[in-house]
Amino acid sequence: MKHLTEEELTEHYYSKGEGKVQVAQHLEACEDCAFSYTGLQYDLDEIKAVEPPARDESYGENVWAAIAPSLAVYQVEKRRWLNAGLWKALSYAAACAVLLAGGFYAGRIWEQKRQPQRTVMKTPSPEVKQHVVVVVLSDHLDRSERLLVELKHADAGSADMVLPMRDEARSLLAANRICKKNAEEAGDPALQTALDHLDRLLAELANQPGGLNPATIARLQDQMNADGLLFEVRVLRSRIPDQEAAGRSRSEKGAI
Repeated sequence: MKHLTEEELTEHYYSKGEGKVQVAQHLEACEDCAFSYTGLQYDLDEIKAVEPPARDESYGENVWAAIAPSLAVYQVEKRRWLNAGLWKALSYAAACAVLLAGGFYAGRIWEQKRQPQRTVMKTPSPEVKQHVVVVVLSDHLDRSERLLVELKHADAGSADMVLPMRDEARSLLAANRICKKNAEEAGDPALQTALDHLDRLLAELANQPGGLNPATIARLQDQMNADGLLFEVRVLRSRIPDQEAAGRSRSEKGAI
C-alpha cells in the first residue's frame, strides 16, 4: 500500500475534509497514515493566525515623520573634470599593463608546453584509501537501507513501485560485491555476514525468473525479517562515524 505524502495530508487538512475522496478513504483504511494525519492535525491546530494591526490613512505620513529627522540631506556633488580626466588616463595605463603582463605569462606557459614533461603518478596513502572505502561503504549502506524499507512496505500489485525497486537492486548488487571484497581484506566478520545476507536478497530481488509477484515479495519480506537484515544494515551504518574518526586519528599520529 502506498502511503500518503505530507503534502497530501496538509492539503486534506486545509480542505476541511472536503478534498479528494481517495484521501479520506485511504485514511480510513491505513492506520499509519491515520496516525500521521492525527499528529499533523494537532500541530496545525496549534498554529494561530496573526492578524495585522489596523492602518489608517495617515500611517505613511506618520512613519515618514518619525524617520525623516535621522536621514542625512542628499547633496549633488559637482563633477570635477580634471580629476575625471586623470582617472581615465590612469585606467588606460593600468589596462595596458595588465595586457602586457598577460602576454608575458601566456608566452611562458606556451614555452613550458613545448618542452616534454614527465608525469609522475603518486600512489595514494593508506589513509586516503581507507577514507575512500568508508565513503563508498557509507553510501552503499544508505541506499541499501532505503531499498529494504521500500521492500518492507512494498505492494506487489504496483508496477510503479516494483520496477524501480528491481532496477535499484541490480545496481546495488555490483556495489555490494565490491564492499564484500573490501570487508574480507579488512577482516570484518560482522560486515561480511551482513553483506552476505544482503547479497542473497539483492540477487533474488534483481534476477527473479518469474518477475516480482505477490508471493515472491512476501517470501523476500519473510527472509529479510528472519535474517534481521534491516537491523544489521542500520547497526553497520551507525559504525561509519567511528571508522572515519579512527582513520583521522591514525592520519594525525602518522603526521606527528
